Amino acid sequence: MTENLPAVVSREEWLAARRELLVREKEITRARDEVSAARRELPMVRIDKPYTFEGPDGPASLLDLFEGRRQLIVHHFMWNYTFDDDGNEIPRDVGCPSCSATADNIGDLTHLHVRDTTLAAVSRAPQDKIGPFRARMGWRFPWYSSFGSDFNLDFHVTADERLRPVELNYRKPAEWSPARRGDYPGLSAFLRDGDTVFHTYSTFARGIEQPGGTHYYLDLTALGRQEEWEKPAGRATRFGAGAGSPDLRFHDEY
Repeated sequence: MTENLPAVVSREEWLAARRELLVREKEITRARDEVSAARRELPMVRIDKPYTFEGPDGPASLLDLFEGRRQLIVHHFMWNYTFDDDGNEIPRDVGCPSCSATADNIGDLTHLHVRDTTLAAVSRAPQDKIGPFRARMGWRFPWYSSFGSDFNLDFHVTADERLRPVELNYRKPAEWSPARRGDYPGLSAFLRDGDTVFHTYSTFARGIEQPGGTHYYLDLTALGRQEEWEKPAGRATRFGAGAGSPDLRFHDEY
C-alpha cells in the first residue's frame, strides 16, 4: 500500500509554498489575538454557592483552590465508571484515558504561578480514587474531588437530565439524548477579587485543545498574558516576566 505522502519538490518550490502558508498562519495569529481580547471583555458571574471539594489534605472551598493567587483555571477531568444492576455509578480506579493524555502535557506550573494564576483539576470521583491514580501517573498538578457537590452539574461537565436540564457546550436541551448521560471534559476560568470569586469563562469539546503551554492557558483568563500590547488596555498589571523579557527566568529560579 502506497502512503499518501507530501509531494517531493525543490528547495525553491518548498520555500515558495512555505511563505504562502506563513501568510495564512499570521492571519490565524492575529485572529486568535482578537478572539482572546474579546474573551477578556466577556462579563463575569459572581459565585455565591459554597462549593466544597476534597483535596489530598482535606476539605477545600473554591476560594482555597486559588492557593492565594488572583486567577484559577480548572481542568474538568472526566472519570471512568461502571454501573450496578440498579444503574448506580461505581467509580473505577482510573480516570478518562483522553483526559489523561491531556494531563500528560501539563508541565511545570511555575510560569503560570508567577502570573498569579493557579491550574488545578477537578473530578467527580472520590479523592481516594483520584489520589492513587495521580500518584501512578506521576502528575504534580493539584487535583480535587467534587464528589457530593453541584460543581460538575453547575458548570455543565456532568450531564444527567434526571437531576436538572442538560446543557452541553451551550447547546439546547432539545439536542440532548439520555444515551449521552455522564461526564464531559472542559476548562473553566475564575477570577478572585478579595474573597469574592467570579466565573469568567468555560470551554468544552474541541475548545479544550487550545492550551498548549503557559500563554495559551493565560489566553483563557480575564487578565490574559498581562502584556502591554493586549486589549483591553489597562486590564492588568504584569505579574510575571513577559515573553522575551530579560526578567524571564528558569522555573527553578523564581
